[in-house]
Amino acid sequence: MTGSQTSWRRPRCSVGAELQRVQRAPSRGRIVGGTRARADAAPGTMSGSESEPFLSQADDTNDRPVPGTSALPSSMGNPKSEGPEVPDREELQRITGLSASHSALIVAVLCYINLLNYMDRFTVAGVLPDIEQFFSIGDSSSGLIQTVFISSYMVLAPVFGYLGDRYNRKYLMCGGIAFWSLVTLGSSFIPKERFWLLLLTRGLVGVGEASYSTIAPTLIADLFVADQRSQMLSVFYFAIPVGSGLGYIAGSKVKDVAGDWHWALRVTPGLGVVAVLLLFLVVREPPRGAVERHSDSPPLNPTSWSADLRALARNPSFILSSLGFTAVAFVTGSLALWAPAFLLRSRVVLGETPPCLPGDSCSSSDSLIFGLITCLTGVLGVGLGVEISRRLRHSNPRADPLVCAAGLLGSAPFLFLSVACARGSIVATYIFIFIGETLLSMNWAIVADILLYVVIPTRRSTAEAFQIVLSHLLGDAGSPYLIGLISDRLRRNWPPSFLSEFRALQFSLMLCAFVGALGGAAFLGTAIVIEGDRQRAQLHVQGLLHEAGPEDDRIVVPRRGRSTRVPVSSVLI
Repeated sequence: MTGSQTSWRRPRCSVGAELQRVQRAPSRGRIVGGTRARADAAPGTMSGSESEPFLSQADDTNDRPVPGTSALPSSMGNPKSEGPEVPDREELQRITGLSASHSALIVAVLCYINLLNYMDRFTVAGVLPDIEQFFSIGDSSSGLIQTVFISSYMVLAPVFGYLGDRYNRKYLMCGGIAFWSLVTLGSSFIPKERFWLLLLTRGLVGVGEASYSTIAPTLIADLFVADQRSQMLSVFYFAIPVGSGLGYIAGSKVKDVAGDWHWALRVTPGLGVVAVLLLFLVVREPPRGAVERHSDSPPLNPTSWSADLRALARNPSFILSSLGFTAVAFVTGSLALWAPAFLLRSRVVLGETPPCLPGDSCSSSDSLIFGLITCLTGVLGVGLGVEISRRLRHSNPRADPLVCAAGLLGSAPFLFLSVACARGSIVATYIFIFIGETLLSMNWAIVADILLYVVIPTRRSTAEAFQIVLSHLLGDAGSPYLIGLISDRLRRNWPPSFLSEFRALQFSLMLCAFVGALGGAAFLGTAIVIEGDRQRAQLHVQGLLHEAGPEDDRIVVPRRGRSTRVPVSSVLI
């Protein structure tokens, strides 16, 4: 066979038809970019070779499939495709070098750290009225506490996304969590005259969280596939609402027991030390993308950062689902910080709770109740979303984005009613919050699964990072401050009173319902384009599709033992 290329234009066809055609091609070797991709490639071409830097190697695992393993699946979870079958437990163990029990233990450790991550984030919200009293700040400054943290987290996420696609992810997470724990502990000793220092330390906490949130889901993606991956992601994302709820609970109860809100910030650093030890002792680095490749397909090597960004920008499923998730972040960020304070003001207006006066400790059960609701609705919502999506996939390959859209569109009216009814009945408010947060939580695990099967393994940390940037830049980085700013501006035009404080925050929180509806529309757009993007990622992972450079927008697809260069537009329709 010669290495020559025949340039020709073929009739347009679907990605599914192209996938079936290339799977019938001879398996003696695949031509990619004019070069035969062999299973016995020269040493040093794998990312786990000994010639590479220490931090880029997997932990005692090979970065290619073990010879003799069967064809590997895509992560699509689409039963209608005629792709390879999902490997069983023995095959997964041969591929990853990790037993099923060890892989499950790794997920448990990652889940614990994710829970701790969100617990620390919302401990501040659980004692926010006390922080306002201690530093003598208004609503806009209170919102700035969360905004500074999210902004730092957002800016640093691409840095760790780049590193996570190229170096050992376990060590990156260990360093980040250790730094985060130290800074959180230091923030509990700030005097009342140094509010700016509290803002600085909350910003530095974002360093540790960015090192973890961008990387952990990609480890799960390299351990499991298909329905197994969806189930493990659902376990991982249970920790978000549960950890958030525990943050409210721990913050309020530790403050009550110690008589000082500063002690609420000293709980998670000790648990962070345990997290670092578990990461170092239990977690092992699996080979990137090996569970999704054919045994005779070429290994996946990282491309340049600019190439990664171009590919992600041309991936409409990634862009639209990230915009939908941005709406989720906007709503959850606003409610997470302001819901306990809003409920407290509601009780004051209803005459059920005395007002929080300067110099007094703000005593209220709303942080505890809202924390319990957040935990329960998170478990119900994440589990319900994953289960509904799993069942619908058998009849509708667009099930994932459709379930996300239904969750957001369904939550919007209930969240609006929860705010609107707060002056009349606190019980009705809690009921509507419960329903709205349950529907909102249906998105967490599904959005992560969508990203993992429309983006190839060597770009997933970068994709996670830029989804974080987008969702926080337009979502919860600014929403707490925006809600507080609107509240302060409204209060300027009204006579000072407890009713004015309540009404101002009530009107500003109504914005969340409208943003949620916009996010639902973005997920409906994702449902239109997701099948093509998912199948393109599968072709790439299996070595059946080669991305051309920016100067040549064409790909190479093998056909009956010959390499054929085809324009991208003729295949990806």
